[in-house]
Amino acid sequence: MSETLLVTGASGQLGRGVIQYLLDKHKVPPANIIAATRNPESVADLALRGVVVRAADFNDAASLETAFKGADKVLIISTGDLDLKSGRRRKQHENAVAAAKNAGISHLLYTSMPNPEPVSPVLFADDHYSTEQAIKASGIPYTIFRNGWYQENLFMALPHAIASGKWYTSAGDGRIAHGARDDMAAAIAASLAGASNESKTYTLTGPHAYTTAEIAALVSEVTGKSLDVVQVPDEALTEGVKASGVPEDFAEVIVSFDVNTRSGRIAMVTDSVETLSGRKPKTLKQFLEANKAALAG
Repeated sequence: MSETLLVTGASGQLGRGVIQYLLDKHKVPPANIIAATRNPESVADLALRGVVVRAADFNDAASLETAFKGADKVLIISTGDLDLKSGRRRKQHENAVAAAKNAGISHLLYTSMPNPEPVSPVLFADDHYSTEQAIKASGIPYTIFRNGWYQENLFMALPHAIASGKWYTSAGDGRIAHGARDDMAAAIAASLAGASNESKTYTLTGPHAYTTAEIAALVSEVTGKSLDVVQVPDEALTEGVKASGVPEDFAEVIVSFDVNTRSGRIAMVTDSVETLSGRKPKTLKQFLEANKAALAG
């Protein structure tokens, strides 16, 4: 391969996973991979493998443009900046798209979320929708990955729920096809290393969609601990999440996930992970079994 591939957020779990697959599965020469991160020292191990490391700050458009120079394909991994009042993440992403255009990138890839359109109940959905629109307006050929919820996200709720025996939710009978972060990294890496320059959008999910009650039944089966699902109104759930020590703004974000689930907007199941990566995605039961000790305390 002669193309140079750049991955932002290289020190994060998804970014690291993508780079590992580029190196180990797709045998991309390390010198053809650029790991971009705010903290270059955090990817010193990748530098030792020969990966090019560059500093890139999404709040600094000039640093992004400098980092992107010489890259053919750029994967923008959405930042974790969820300051909803300032719109900072949207601006960060717009900086990255503009930098990619100014740097003459030939293909732009981006990690979004399923169904981010303005009607989405998820409070940060517009960050993704606006970025998708900016990418399309740039004229750069693109691949958008609408990543479903990670199986790892269940660590936010399950350990406490298992300990108490009660899982409070407002998701109703809505379904989620949680997917493994590693599976999504494998799919994204395969696309990044591929030869296609056609603009496409993929929704990445796990292999089966479950209700909260069905997930709880799987958890009980795997851990041997009883877990009852308690449906509550959104307002009560927000107060309960806040009472657990979560700041109000983030508590509202968490509850918006349940509203989104209840609305049926995250229930889709696709074969995109397998189509792109060539392997079967990890099931939710496999994830629970692999993390049984951590979940059950």
